Amino acid sequence: MSELVLVNKKILIGGLAMLVIGIILTVSISASMPAGQTGMTEEEIIDLMIVQQENKDYNTLSGILIGIGFLLVLISFGARRRKGSVIKKEKKPAE
Repeated sequence: MSELVLVNKKILIGGLAMLVIGIILTVSISASMPAGQTGMTEEEIIDLMIVQQENKDYNTLSGILIGIGFLLVLISFGARRRKGSVIKKEKKPAE
């Protein structure tokens, strides 16, 4: 039985690993988003805003990781050479 879908397994596994890691990071980062309280000082507000911005940035990076993983999964389909494919050879000109 011949293989119907050509898949490069190394790229597919790498892409799936990046997808899973990106999703886990996104969930864990989103769960640890700090919240403010009433009666905070100016310094505490500034620190809170910095931590919230860092969490947004980490969330963006994990989203990029998910996107690259998804692209690798897509690339893995059809990235494998077919058996019996034509190999190009240079022909020497006749003298």
